[in-house]
Amino acid sequence: MRGIMHRFITVVVVLLIASAADVRAQATQPSFVLCMADDQGFGDVHYNGEAKLQTPVLDEMARTGLRLDRFYAAAPVCSPTRGSFLTGRHPNRFGCFKWGHTLRPQELTLAEALKGAGYRTGHFGKWHLGSVRAQSPVSPGNSGFDTWVSAPNYIDNDPLLSHGGTVKRHAGESSMICVDEALKFIREASHNREPFCAVIWFGSPHNPHRGTDELMKLYEGQGLDVKQQAYFAEITGIDRAMGKLRQQLREMKLADRTLLLYTSDNGPQGPDAKRPGSAGVFRGRKAQLLEGGIRVPAIIEWPAVITAPRPSDAPCNSSDVYPTVLELAGVEVSDQVRPLDGVSLASLIRTGTFGRRQPMGFWDYPARGVRSPSEQLLEEQQLGMPSTIYDDTALSRITRQYDANDRSGDAAWIDGDWKLLRRAQPNDAPPTVELFNVVDDPAERHDRAAEHPDRVERMQQALEHWQASVIHSLNGGDYGQ
Repeated sequence: MRGIMHRFITVVVVLLIASAADVRAQATQPSFVLCMADDQGFGDVHYNGEAKLQTPVLDEMARTGLRLDRFYAAAPVCSPTRGSFLTGRHPNRFGCFKWGHTLRPQELTLAEALKGAGYRTGHFGKWHLGSVRAQSPVSPGNSGFDTWVSAPNYIDNDPLLSHGGTVKRHAGESSMICVDEALKFIREASHNREPFCAVIWFGSPHNPHRGTDELMKLYEGQGLDVKQQAYFAEITGIDRAMGKLRQQLREMKLADRTLLLYTSDNGPQGPDAKRPGSAGVFRGRKAQLLEGGIRVPAIIEWPAVITAPRPSDAPCNSSDVYPTVLELAGVEVSDQVRPLDGVSLASLIRTGTFGRRQPMGFWDYPARGVRSPSEQLLEEQQLGMPSTIYDDTALSRITRQYDANDRSGDAAWIDGDWKLLRRAQPNDAPPTVELFNVVDDPAERHDRAAEHPDRVERMQQALEHWQASVIHSLNGGDYGQ
């Protein structure tokens, strides 16, 4: 209860600060459109080498904007990365270990902080951080979003979406539907001269892959099997939706004062015999802490600020979104007692100069995912049935205390060019520890731990110290519990 009151007081403080601000000054604040694909690998864009894949809009963004070539998802699966995106914190700090796990109501989200500073906030598409029932403490609406057209998990074409808690069936290609709903919100905010933050989380190219007939035809006669054609069709669907979004922002004369981010939540499911997808030159895929599982495409456009093409190899990750957006918006959280794992990329965006001093920690804690199919949860809501997936009454309670010495699962520590990778072994065998220079050896083929024992020791100690901090947060220490 104290944790929830602490969160409430924090939000009230932000609201009081905003109420004293000049509304006309708010109209000059930048707006934000933050987009994320679902399971799109680093190589799943034409500009990163997938020759048959048609992504002309993303290619243009990469060619003219700020292209982040060392952007990492905070986790190798979807829900945790999304949680990091909204909080600036590693998802293990609030128990979002795997897909289908939720936010904690005690967390302060990006949407809440911006909303308290006079921003209109909207979420569109895949949520996957809890229920999309209006009464859920971790619905988009109770996580700071004024407007939300959301699904509990990935969405296919003709999706069911919850409009603020009311379920509606939509007809059409899913990525375009997400953008169309976001554009309605953006137009209204613009008409009211309000700065806005639109979070658009696409459901593609998550399996099962179902491209529209029109998009599938683009890939006929190229030697691709049907599943690969559908996979490419879904990504091209995202690309076309991004094209409409960019065009409309320009037609509404909003582009110059709007930061547009595009990225993915983790690496691809494939490639293998059953699952398409490309991690490009990197080894590994979704659910792994190898580069292929966590390094993802990322592009930022902001025409008034990023006036020339700027590729960057600065290490960044999804936890950086929260502090970056707040700094660019000029929003200070007066009671930011929770430790952040992200750092602000504002200087990188504004001037191209950035030196990351804070290393990045990754920890894939062993836990089971929670199956939360959109159709099931939304149908339950339509019928007025209690949720069989999430116990909303239990989400505000922290009942389990984790061992402070528990280091289960795979973990990684990235400090500059170097990456320490600790991998769990079966049957309680000691974990293996490898060291890679991911700039010289992006495919992680050459373990250099034996060459640099002092570096390995330093990085292991730093990783252990960080994990101790994560467990402190996990056990409620950040909420005064």
